[in-house]
Amino acid sequence: MQGPWFFIGVGGTGMSAIAQLLAFKGEAVSGSDRDFARDADSSVKRGLEKAGVKCFPQDASGLDASVRTVVISTAIENDHPELLKARELGCEVVHRSDALAWLCASHRTIAVSGTSGKSTTTGLVFHILRGLGQDPSLLSGAGLADLQAEGWIGNGWGGKGEWLVIEADESDGTLVKYRPEIGLILNIDRDHKELDELMRIFGTFAGNCAKLAVNLDNASSASLSRNRANDFSLERPAAGLFCDSVKPSPAGSRFRIGGLEGELPLPGRHNVSNALAALAAVRMAGFPLADALRTLGTFRGIWRRYQVVGADRGVTVVDDFAHNPAKIDAVLATAQERAERVLAWFQPHGFAPARFMRQELAERLGARMRPQDVLWFSEIHFAGGTVTRDISGADLAEEARKRGCDARFAADREEAIGQILETARPGDLILLMGARDPSLEGFAKHVFERLKARP
Repeated sequence: MQGPWFFIGVGGTGMSAIAQLLAFKGEAVSGSDRDFARDADSSVKRGLEKAGVKCFPQDASGLDASVRTVVISTAIENDHPELLKARELGCEVVHRSDALAWLCASHRTIAVSGTSGKSTTTGLVFHILRGLGQDPSLLSGAGLADLQAEGWIGNGWGGKGEWLVIEADESDGTLVKYRPEIGLILNIDRDHKELDELMRIFGTFAGNCAKLAVNLDNASSASLSRNRANDFSLERPAAGLFCDSVKPSPAGSRFRIGGLEGELPLPGRHNVSNALAALAAVRMAGFPLADALRTLGTFRGIWRRYQVVGADRGVTVVDDFAHNPAKIDAVLATAQERAERVLAWFQPHGFAPARFMRQELAERLGARMRPQDVLWFSEIHFAGGTVTRDISGADLAEEARKRGCDARFAADREEAIGQILETARPGDLILLMGARDPSLEGFAKHVFERLKARP
């Protein structure tokens, strides 16, 4: 693989991260995206161009004979006009995951895997290494607040150091292609695929890692442990990194590892577990635990991961990416720690995922929600394409009600939020959840504005 590079669908999360990293490293990078035609001044396009990536509409106008390597994702069909032109020009065509594997092989790589918590943990590892003066590179599934504050998209960075931190996704099975120096497995829960298939994928990944640390609190990931001294846990003292105390703090959580104290400005036990994973990775990389712990207090979080939008007259609005049963369970638990009552809203992110998680989500909600908590479902987000639309958000609400939850359905999300705002009182926390819909961040801000405008 060699440049100049061209990315078909460069605006996607995974594609934009790789494109930025290459551009930061001085490579000639360009790309196209169909969303650029709908929004010629999108924030993603501006961020890519700031990083040095030339952006084109998806009409083959950006492809010429100077391009050597064309990168595609699974979403690009075989008869896509730009892909056909790339082949006519004799370009090398590679899948996103192969480009990522190539980058991994050229760096000392820390790969963060698991069905939940990857983006936060990837961000934490990157933040710690940066705080230790290492200037690492980054490929993440979500933007880091620190990088976004500097005006970048935040999901990709090309540092001058030897370390690369990547979020290694299992959803399309490409996790098996990566051979990192250090691998993390945060958890393995049924998501996208059945558990037995996920275990095969993660088992192969575990075997590809030179060093490995797993979460001993998750039975499936614990079964892949190779060295307990590297592993981490909130519950099992046998782990190399065992957290023997977790307490909420005004900013997030305080915790203790042996005689060392840590402060994490993120709420929830699941985020302390993510921090332990990051510390385990950095320790395997050869850095002192005490030094790494000192960097945690300045972490500013990840885009749409328990992001507090604002508070007004005792009601807090939180935006979160949660979209599968495990993630929803974890963020609800965090919200419950911080509010007398949680008024939650969830927009399912696709018809196939809704069918897949229908029963498990209802079971998790039945076990998690308190009598005073309420959850509104809106209709399933439809991103286009050919799908079987044989399930509704109403079906998910009905399943949750069978488990004793106060679960309600309002097909239109504006209608749902109107009901939530009519219900909200001081002490409540409004939790907005969903993924894949690019309008959700703006919607959360809109909800807060409506909350402030209440008489």
